[in-house]
Amino acid sequence: MKRVHILVYGRVHGVLFRHNTNKIANELELAGFVRNLGDGSVEIVAEGNEEKLKKLVEFCKKGPFGARVDDLEVEFDKAKNEFSGFEIIY
Repeated sequence: MKRVHILVYGRVHGVLFRHNTNKIANELELAGFVRNLGDGSVEIVAEGNEEKLKKLVEFCKKGPFGARVDDLEVEFDKAKNEFSGFEIIY
């Protein structure tokens, strides 16, 4: 099990980025959360199988229709097993 911390910058608010991330993370059976940050970015923390986490990162590079991803920060680490599912934090 691995953990990934992703920060997504660009036009990522108001384009269903959190909703689509949540959907994909649940399809991939990942645990963690996605939330909007005050600076206009989106933060994602997810834990699970490393290959599935990489698929989530690939989605984040482009985002959903209407999004414009200008930059992406990705950091992998050991899983902390602190999540029971994946959720949107409002």
